Amino acid sequence: MGKSQLVPNTEFRYLAPLERVAKTAEALTANGMRTFVVANAEEARKKVFELIPNGAEVFNATSRTLDQIGVATEIESSGRYDVVRNRLIGLDQEGQERAKRQLGAAPDVLVASVHAVTEQGQLMIASMSGSQIGPGVSGAAKVIYVVGTQKLVANLNEGIRRIHEYTLPLEDERALNAYDVNSAVNKLLIVNREIFPGRISVILVNENLGF
Repeated sequence: MGKSQLVPNTEFRYLAPLERVAKTAEALTANGMRTFVVANAEEARKKVFELIPNGAEVFNATSRTLDQIGVATEIESSGRYDVVRNRLIGLDQEGQERAKRQLGAAPDVLVASVHAVTEQGQLMIASMSGSQIGPGVSGAAKVIYVVGTQKLVANLNEGIRRIHEYTLPLEDERALNAYDVNSAVNKLLIVNREIFPGRISVILVNENLGF
């Protein structure tokens, strides 16, 4: 396996002060996104499962945050949900690419994370493939983002810096270890506002989670 040559800027690894968290939560709410502030990973995990109806079709995006708080494992193994990832395993045969795209594009619930949240209440999500971006934009009926408060930034410019200087080096190292390929910021989503009430929920966690 290769080793990433990128070095993360540790400026972006520290938890935001509580006053910044409160300000950001108010801005997210004003922008149409339900926002919850919780103290730690365990509270975040409990809140996620309060928000997912039993029996729902759920797509949990690849996420270090979801892995850290135990959400990914519980979604995939609990038996309470129609798990998109589990169904995708059965579609690995040649000629099933269209079915795989359709299955991941419009789940009942997308559970994921983001890479930066501005004080103005904007979400920023970077991706190499874009697989989690489509359902987050409009495909999923409901979206739940779990976000460690080290990801809070002053504005979009600082968010772009965070993604390139901190998130990318860490994700590049993960991708090299997992797939032996480098990562890249090929696609970048900015969510300024959600017009459908209750569609997007953001759980801000006062704990350093994810990249």
